[in-house]
Order: sequence, then C-alpha cells, then structure tokens
Amino acid sequence: MLFKNRQDAAKKLSSLLKKYKNKKDTIVIALPRGGVVIGDILSKELNLSLDIIVARKLSSPILEELAIGAICEDFEFLNEDLIKGYDVSKEYLKKEIEKEKNLAKERETLYRQNKKSIYLKDKTIMLVDDGIATGATMIAAIGALKKRKVKKIIVAIPVGPYFTIEKLTKLVDEVICPYMPDDFLAIAQYFEKFDQVSDTEVIEILK
Repeated sequence: MLFKNRQDAAKKLSSLLKKYKNKKDTIVIALPRGGVVIGDILSKELNLSLDIIVARKLSSPILEELAIGAICEDFEFLNEDLIKGYDVSKEYLKKEIEKEKNLAKERETLYRQNKKSIYLKDKTIMLVDDGIATGATMIAAIGALKKRKVKKIIVAIPVGPYFTIEKLTKLVDEVICPYMPDDFLAIAQYFEKFDQVSDTEVIEILK
C-alpha cells in the first residue's frame, strides 16, 4: 500500500507542487468524485482556487467497466482501436454519448448548487484526480479545457500506469505522478482505504 487514503495521497502530491503555491493565475480543477477530495486538499495546501470539470466515460456494450472513450462538456474522446475491436455500432455510440452528456450536465448542476464556474481562459490549470487507469476521462477533460483556451495544463495524480502517463505527457505541459507501478491493476490496490466518495461530500467540499 502506498497511501492510507485520498487525504494522505493529496498531501504527498502537494509536496511535489510547491512551485505553484500562491500563484494567482493557477486554478485546481478536479474530476468528481474522488478527484474532488484530492483537489480540496491541494487547493488548501497551495492556496489556490478550486473548481470541477465533469467527464464521463463511454462504456463498451459488452463490458460496462471498459471505457471505449469519454466525454467532457462538448469534447468527445473516442478510442478507435477499442471501438473497432469490439465492433461497436454507430447507433450504440450515439446513444451512449447522448446518455452520458445528459448525466454529466445533471451531475454538474447537482455539484455546483447554483455556483458559477470559474473563468478559465488564459489560466494555468492543475487538473487532478485520485488516480488514473486508461486515462479516458482525463483525456476528455484535457480536450475540453483546451477548447476553453487555457494557458497551460498540469495533470496531478497520485498513481497511474506508466503507459497512460506517457500518453498524457504528449497532451499537456506537465504530468506530476509520484507512483507509476509496472504491475498496475486498479487504483484501489494502492490505497488502504478507498471508499466511494458520495455526491454529498462533493457538494460540501465545493461549498
């Protein structure tokens, strides 16, 4: 086990991000739900504003756990190899994108509780989650942020497989990830305690 819990992971991560402390133009953007716990601590430790971006994975018709892509705002990331490999139909894809876009809007409304989103144009974004596996939702979030014309994107995550991190380094300005195990299976295996984060917790943090 590398981390006791998300709070412990966030503290360890924040020690690698000291150069961003008190930077007025840097905003922590968290992916709900687990990422918001990490983002909350990073924003406090580094004295930065916190906001969210809601990305949703697109599930394969055969294996619900398998992400064949992801959506975030009006950006779609599709894993063409998996879509071809699993022979996913255009009809299924269209329905899945529509469904997840609607769910993302609902989530965002629920989490924000009428709070406006922070204006991100020309800002440095610290994009955070509690870990990464395939990276689909992270890639979608990066795409959506680029559409908002941000200045710079730093991805900050406690743990993720090397091949995914490598993919991300090509898309953003910097990736901070202290642990990149070769035998990566699932994010949860690197935490002693990795409970589901509830919607209520997310709403409380964002208040």
